[in-house]
Amino acid sequence: MKIKRGRETVVFQIIAMVVLAVCALISVLPFLIIISGSLSNNELISREGYSILPKQLTPQAYTTILRIPESLLTAYRVTIVNTLVGSLTGLICMSMAGYVLSRKNFRHRNIISFLIYFTTIFGGGLVPWYIMISNTLHLKDSLLAICLPLIMSPFMIILMRTFISNNVPDSLVESCRIDGAGEFSIYLHIVLPLIPSGLATIGLFLGLMYWNDWYMSSMFISTPAKFELQFYLYNMLSGFEAFKQMNTASVTESVSIPSETVKLAMAVFVTGPIILLYPFVQRFFISGITIGAVKG
Repeated sequence: MKIKRGRETVVFQIIAMVVLAVCALISVLPFLIIISGSLSNNELISREGYSILPKQLTPQAYTTILRIPESLLTAYRVTIVNTLVGSLTGLICMSMAGYVLSRKNFRHRNIISFLIYFTTIFGGGLVPWYIMISNTLHLKDSLLAICLPLIMSPFMIILMRTFISNNVPDSLVESCRIDGAGEFSIYLHIVLPLIPSGLATIGLFLGLMYWNDWYMSSMFISTPAKFELQFYLYNMLSGFEAFKQMNTASVTESVSIPSETVKLAMAVFVTGPIILLYPFVQRFFISGITIGAVKG
């Protein structure tokens, strides 16, 4: 039986679709401007500003970045490896910690939860942290210095504990214990299959943190072959700006460097893979951020 929609319902749906279309356009418009600007003439961009359509279509910005493709591919490889290894390791460690903290039979779970939360309010400071990574752990100029600091995030541990508490009933865990299952077996075969939305949400957060990170490379990495993509592109842009200023200040003829369009092309290089990845985890991400809003 087809339900007839009232006039108010039709009007509401039309208004909602218009509002959503406008919001979607506003969200997509900046990225379209970035792509258009990266394909435009640098002098026109500097003089007239940005536009949705390219001004004098030219791939000069991309050819400038790809002038040394081996270095760019190396930076991509380092970033991809760090993102995959760091995200996977972080998911394993934080899901284990969340499972332990979610169990009511763990006597000291409230104290440990408070200590984890306490670190989000008070930290040891930048200098002790740098000394610990560089001198105590001897990870200076090592890729482990990029991966390790993000593996255990206090906020994400608490979030994972909430995911497990809301999705894994205590009665189910007790039944598994009665049947003789160990804690690791329960975690691996019962808990993980019940929290795919939580794993996808925290995995996406971790992946974005690793992919967009440049600070760790600037702090601990000195070998160019170990630079992450963000830091590599930042160094390239800084070199362009310094070279441009040197040529402008000298009596020699200034060399034209497309600094403005290169910035936009770098943004395309950096955000492209993440935009392609997001649709695959969007379904889990949406269900993950809304979990706990209605529980019953």
